[in-house]
Amino acid sequence: MTRLSYTFGCGSLMLAGTLDTAPGSTGLLIVSGGNEIRSGAFGGQADMAARIAKAGLPVFRFDRCGVGDSEGENRGFRKSAKDISCALDAFRAMAPQIGRVVAFGNCDAASALMLAGGAGCDGLVLSNPWTIEQDGETEAAPPPAALRARYLEKLKNPREILRLLSGRVDLRKLARGLTHSVSAAPPPSSLAQEMRAGLASFTGEVRILLATDDRTAQVFEAAWDKNDHRIRRCKGAGHAYVEPHHRDWLEAEILAALRA
Repeated sequence: MTRLSYTFGCGSLMLAGTLDTAPGSTGLLIVSGGNEIRSGAFGGQADMAARIAKAGLPVFRFDRCGVGDSEGENRGFRKSAKDISCALDAFRAMAPQIGRVVAFGNCDAASALMLAGGAGCDGLVLSNPWTIEQDGETEAAPPPAALRARYLEKLKNPREILRLLSGRVDLRKLARGLTHSVSAAPPPSSLAQEMRAGLASFTGEVRILLATDDRTAQVFEAAWDKNDHRIRRCKGAGHAYVEPHHRDWLEAEILAALRA
């Protein structure tokens, strides 16, 4: 496996990308979320790309317009469909042996792929899609169902009961949380509805990965069909799957999608 740096055109702009070479005929296109550069938080995406390439499958990562080494203005995930499409074309040109491309996106990168109807890719792995009518940097409040589940878990934990009885719990904060936990779930955002419509036009295989301890995933699930057969849950995982066993779960799901 060799890692090569490239630039490719997107209209009048030049975007930066990195190809991890491998002989496989199916490739992985990693779409970065938020304002992350293509290496991802703490180099996680770069490490994942290397491991998947070592398994024999090429991987292409890129910076969207206005992020990292790419030219132009960062217009946000809602307007990144052209960036993704150009990256896909560049990937196919750089690795001409690939006949099938699966795209992976976490957070608003997953949302961008859904809004774009897959952006020309053959398969999608969508992790913790962002459905909140705010920018992807704002922490989401947990939905009522997630709060109820959290409180039920705490009631099963003797340490949490001891904390409550010993006065080490902020009762005002607890009262606010309990009030929110019994409120009605908010209606799906217009963004969630747009994402649903975009994904409905996609005919390839889709996997929706949810880290159960991630608020973004919890808000998504509250706005989505919980019985959607495409959903797979990683119990106890956070937004970036930083624990080794959660990271292994994520990579196993991506590899399964690539090998399907």
